[in-house]
Amino acid sequence: MIKSAVTIALVPEIKSGPWIFWEDLEKGLEKAATLGFDAVELFTASADALDENLLTNLLQKHGLQLAAVGTGAGKVIHGLTLTDPDPEVRQKAISFISEMISFGAKFGAPAIIGSMQGNVLPNGNREETMNWLAEGLAMLEKKAAESGVFLIYEPLNRYETNLLNTMEAGSVFLEKTGLENTKLLADLFHMNIEEVDMAQSIRSYGKHIGHVHFADSNRRPIGFGHSDISPIAEALKKIDYQGYVSAEAFPYPNPDAAAEQTIREFRKWFR
Repeated sequence: MIKSAVTIALVPEIKSGPWIFWEDLEKGLEKAATLGFDAVELFTASADALDENLLTNLLQKHGLQLAAVGTGAGKVIHGLTLTDPDPEVRQKAISFISEMISFGAKFGAPAIIGSMQGNVLPNGNREETMNWLAEGLAMLEKKAAESGVFLIYEPLNRYETNLLNTMEAGSVFLEKTGLENTKLLADLFHMNIEEVDMAQSIRSYGKHIGHVHFADSNRRPIGFGHSDISPIAEALKKIDYQGYVSAEAFPYPNPDAAAEQTIREFRKWFR
């Protein structure tokens, strides 16, 4: 069964990002539960920024699951990426993500690698950079497997990374490097920019998809842009996708309205 999730960000430095609920964890969980979401996707400053017992109790209180944990704070706050030319920085990035994997795994939630993948620098060597990415992911997917979860890699659009931008590129990379415990994140906003046919990409590379970000063409909630969701929803059903469809979208026109619009669209297409 395809499940619904909504984002909650607890990192002030990323407040301008595409997250539905902000700052108040308990209030965000309460609203998510009231609207009928199955889970939340959580963004914290670090693995130890949130008390695990508190999160456990709050999730149980509101009958919610943890869908995934983001790692973007590692880049935004600390400037860490898996492809930095400095091996010490790459190791710090691996350590930061490893801690996030351990944190999320306690709730059965995988960690997402988005901005922490980095870029090929202007004077950098692409092959060398891609090798660094493969080496980092190999270590991290092993850590995830040992923790009982998979790892999520997110192909981003060309304006955010020059590494892997499409489902095809991500799938080829996973297969070429033998990354068997790493799944792709199909973010509909990024796909709207990069894919020729989003639904066809989902059908073609569905076996690698482990998470979906539910956002329209303008990164607002579904229904507030021009993406045609009907074929996308059908493609996810066609590949028998069983994961989360998570609203990583701007809180437009406000958090409550954005959450209501998201769950309304989710039910329209998946229930």
